[in-house]
Amino acid sequence: MDAQVRDPKVKAKDLLPTGVVPAIFYGKGVKNQELQVNYQVFRKAYKLAGGNTIIELKVGEKETLNVLIHAVQYDPMTSLATHIDFINVKMDQEIHTEIPVKFVGTSKAVKDDSGTLTTMHSFKVKCLPKDLVHEIEVSLEPLVDFHTNIFVKDIVAPKGITILNHGEEVVATVIRPREEKVEAPVVAAVAATAEGATPAAGAAPAAAAAAPAKKDKK
Repeated sequence: MDAQVRDPKVKAKDLLPTGVVPAIFYGKGVKNQELQVNYQVFRKAYKLAGGNTIIELKVGEKETLNVLIHAVQYDPMTSLATHIDFINVKMDQEIHTEIPVKFVGTSKAVKDDSGTLTTMHSFKVKCLPKDLVHEIEVSLEPLVDFHTNIFVKDIVAPKGITILNHGEEVVATVIRPREEKVEAPVVAAVAATAEGATPAAGAAPAAAAAAPAKKDKK
């Protein structure tokens, strides 16, 4: 991805309308650089690379930097990128990052028993930059019922990658569907003059029949 050195005198609010996004490059042992990139070029690269794939950032004609997209800020109204953080990557040193989880296959508990799948979105990992992968696949086939879980300790990481999440963390599970409560129908009480008897047609309601008679005034 091409980048240019940014003129610090030009404000971000003046760059953005021209389709250019301000950025910064930094990292251990390197000098910070204020940069700028074309928005459309960045958008396409970020869609493919995400935050866990090494990008060769070409600054001008002479310098090429190995970077990860460490953070992106967005305009809350337009959802467009307004600032990018590129972090330096040394190819001979381990990095700590996150790799998205890609779930494959079908869970019987979801397909046949209408359960709800809940999953972990990414793994925290460490590895050399050359061993980074775009995603780690996890099969849902083991989830055959509501008592089965897939744990971090069950995952075989790609070669060169160490997953840092605790082994007992749940990667995927299926929750039993909620059972709808069926309310009992409300049956209107039928007043009867005697227990078990059915009042005759036209008979006065029991409440009225049971009302005490008014005493005549003397």
